[in-house]
Amino acid sequence: MIAGLHRRKRLVPPILAVLLVLGGLSLGGCSPTVMAEGPPVTMPHDGSDKLVMADGTALPLRQWLPEGRPRAVILALHGFNDYSNAFEEPGAEWARQGIATFAYDQRGFGYAPDFGYWAGTDTMVDDLRSAAALVRARYPGTPLYLLGESMGGALIMTAETSPQPPDCDGIILAAPAIWGRELQGPIASGALWFFAHTMPWGKLSGANLNVMPSDNIPMLRALGADPHVIKETRIDAVYGLVDLMDKALAAAPKLAESRALVLYGVREEVLPSSAAMTMLRRLPPAPTGPRIALYTSGYHMLLRDLDGGLVRGDVAAWVLNPGIAALPSGADARAEAALKTDAPTLKSVNQAAVP
Repeated sequence: MIAGLHRRKRLVPPILAVLLVLGGLSLGGCSPTVMAEGPPVTMPHDGSDKLVMADGTALPLRQWLPEGRPRAVILALHGFNDYSNAFEEPGAEWARQGIATFAYDQRGFGYAPDFGYWAGTDTMVDDLRSAAALVRARYPGTPLYLLGESMGGALIMTAETSPQPPDCDGIILAAPAIWGRELQGPIASGALWFFAHTMPWGKLSGANLNVMPSDNIPMLRALGADPHVIKETRIDAVYGLVDLMDKALAAAPKLAESRALVLYGVREEVLPSSAAMTMLRRLPPAPTGPRIALYTSGYHMLLRDLDGGLVRGDVAAWVLNPGIAALPSGADARAEAALKTDAPTLKSVNQAAVP
């Protein structure tokens, strides 16, 4: 995510706006640079404040631990251009409820190596598998859940439906990024391909876009001042993100065998509202499909919005009570009602007066 966005007149075509926000245009015979994992030199291992991958890359790790043995464990994956600090407030809150939360900086983000460069979906999925196994080993026998925000959610969807899914007891997808090329259309996807293969080093900025990622303005300002949040993103990194979103969108119909919770805000502006609704309608239906929750006051950064406490409370309830009939906020009942209508977008859920 890119922080410090202000409501101003759009300076780019609307169909490209979300790419710029997700990527973070100021341009400084090529191909996209991918900083993929190297050959294995060690076994993945837990370094306490870092997770060391098979190629020796150390990924910084943050943790929020309860007093005593945790009742459940969450491994959280941050969004594009963000880093593990994204889970400071949720992690502290869940720790008070007996949930241990771990979050690592993915390659190219935060304090991890190759800042600003894309590592590739395969590498990121491999890292997730290793991270899940290492965190699981800290608390054997304790339920482990994977939680991903935006890009993190897309990565979990892709990994969960791969031939070797991570070892976990369930997944939580907070505003997963699923705006793949199919939903972008040929103009936006073609333009991105052209720039990624002619000036991959060019930079994208989220400035001057009429998009609100959250109503929590102090939080957005803090992100804008944080040097470890990427503000200008390489075009080839955005290209890699779209590759990942392609895979996540294709994964949606395959989530029937997973215990999954999918969360969106009806005020979503970073992802096209119609794209999010399209993905939700492709998920396997109940009772085998994921539980879906829609929040009337929620934006893209659901866990950190002003009403993020509702979302964090639902996540804790779902994690701690596997047989829970309904989420405390009622957001799952709202989603069930909305998906029975012909609402084409998340925003139209409110307009249709779905309770």
